[in-house]
Amino acid sequence: MKYFILTTILLVSFAFANEASEGLRAEVPNDMAVSRGGPIWDGPKATIWDNGPWWNSAGTGVGGVDESILQSWGTTYGFGFQLSYDYRIADDFEIPAGETWEIQAVIMAGYQTGSGTTPTINGMFLGVYDDNPTTGSLVAGDPFDNVFTMAEWSNIYRVNEAGTGVSTDRPIMACTAELSTPWTLGEGTYWITLQADGTGASGPWHPPVVIWDQMETGNGLQSLDGGVTWEPVDNGGYAQGLLFILEGEPVALEQDTWGSIKTIF
Repeated sequence: MKYFILTTILLVSFAFANEASEGLRAEVPNDMAVSRGGPIWDGPKATIWDNGPWWNSAGTGVGGVDESILQSWGTTYGFGFQLSYDYRIADDFEIPAGETWEIQAVIMAGYQTGSGTTPTINGMFLGVYDDNPTTGSLVAGDPFDNVFTMAEWSNIYRVNEAGTGVSTDRPIMACTAELSTPWTLGEGTYWITLQADGTGASGPWHPPVVIWDQMETGNGLQSLDGGVTWEPVDNGGYAQGLLFILEGEPVALEQDTWGSIKTIF
């Protein structure tokens, strides 16, 4: 009996943590119209890190938009990182040797099923650690501070193979946090943790990096207990990368140049 109870708890936990595709069917709108009620993202402006492709099929979506297609080997549309359950996700980025970055904004992907293209996400909670978040120390950001600035439709739908060209249930939003105080970080490998909030009934969910016919796309992590413990993000057993972009500029060259000038005098 105790094994049955444990199994039930694990299944319920998984259902909340990730939006599994098994047993779900994409609803097709009767009129097949695409809502244009919200702003459309026109892409990052000053990218210094892009963690991976947001879409893997160009122009195949309803209305000719791009699609992030969950291929047949996958089991999950999106991974839970919702504030309401204190779920978080994390992935790493690297600043090259000899460089210092001033990070001015963070853009991440997220969606709430059934939202339409008018964004419902209204919260972003970010932290940067100097190592894997299980053992690393917080060096930038605050995972309990809402730094959300805006959300815009990315012009991408998250679908499965059966839903390509017809499903509009999962419009992916580009969610931006413009940092009031930029993060200044030197060379090294860092991990950024992401969490989102929204007004929709489902999610927010995070779609993974997608590359056509490439099953493993990264080394993302997910925490279901507020960042205490972390497990690999996988889709059908394959490790997945997470979608985030860092905007800013390297500042090391300016510092080196000024240092050289000072040595002259």
